[in-house]
Amino acid sequence: MLKGSKIKLLAFALAASATATTAAMAQAPESTDPIKIALFDWTSVNLNAKILGGILEKLGYTVEYPTADYLSSLTTGLTNGDLTVGMEFWDTTAGEAMKASDATGQTEKLGKLGPKAKEEWWYPAYMKEKCPGLPNWEALKDPKCAEAFSTPETAPNGRYLGGPVTWEGFDDERVVSLGIPFTVIHAGTDGAMFAELESAYQRQAPIMLWIYSPHWAPSKYKGEWVEFPEYTPECYTDPAWGINKEAAYDCGKPHGEIWKYSWSGMKDKWPVAYKVAKNYTIDTDVLNKMSGEVDLDGKSPEDVAAAWIAANEATWKAWAQ
Repeated sequence: MLKGSKIKLLAFALAASATATTAAMAQAPESTDPIKIALFDWTSVNLNAKILGGILEKLGYTVEYPTADYLSSLTTGLTNGDLTVGMEFWDTTAGEAMKASDATGQTEKLGKLGPKAKEEWWYPAYMKEKCPGLPNWEALKDPKCAEAFSTPETAPNGRYLGGPVTWEGFDDERVVSLGIPFTVIHAGTDGAMFAELESAYQRQAPIMLWIYSPHWAPSKYKGEWVEFPEYTPECYTDPAWGINKEAAYDCGKPHGEIWKYSWSGMKDKWPVAYKVAKNYTIDTDVLNKMSGEVDLDGKSPEDVAAAWIAANEATWKAWAQ
């Protein structure tokens, strides 16, 4: 009888604990104001936004997804609270904007997303025989190599397809400071850039473009990144540094981490949602696979995000504790 009572008491305690946890999650929305998670112009960041947003919606929050400018979101949208969270800010392109954002004291760096960031000029392997000095960047200075990458709109210069202008990246400055006879053409969107790569690759046509990782493209297409002089902060700020003593940006792009950011008021206004965003991480291979499901298989970001949420319930519930 005593043993049975103890079992009943233990069962009651466990049930009470589970009820308390469920209740805490059910009561999580400390404010009914919408949490605004920024969407940018590439697939992986929007998948991460939809996954985080879907989790928060399951916890009872109201979520909105405003489309924002990548860099100014750090220095304007997140600082004034018009945006609540941004899921991907890459050391490769947003380093200066992150410093400016940090200096305001109105944003918080929530930590690393997980995958490492790499962005650089990239070419298909079939182009190497037409420019055999690659991947060394100096091969691009050879007029014959530049012509091999040219198109009617750029000849005799080679053509480099850069990302949308909002990504910056300083490619226009790079070709000048390194004396590379290439013309930089900026893609209108991320999708347009990779559609052009697919078309060129199928035709074995010349193409040099901005490829980044994490992304499905380096796995789908065989090719290499150009090896520029290694980046240092001085390369971007001190013209006397590097090969060209009169110009900055005479090096490659930086590599590094991908960071999450929030408006500084998030932790007080929505503490459980803040905890989830801060704890949120994702595996590189998983993110690449999901990005491919959207860009290659035609699935919607919402459906792919929902599938991840359903398959990883124990993980995201732990993030909320």
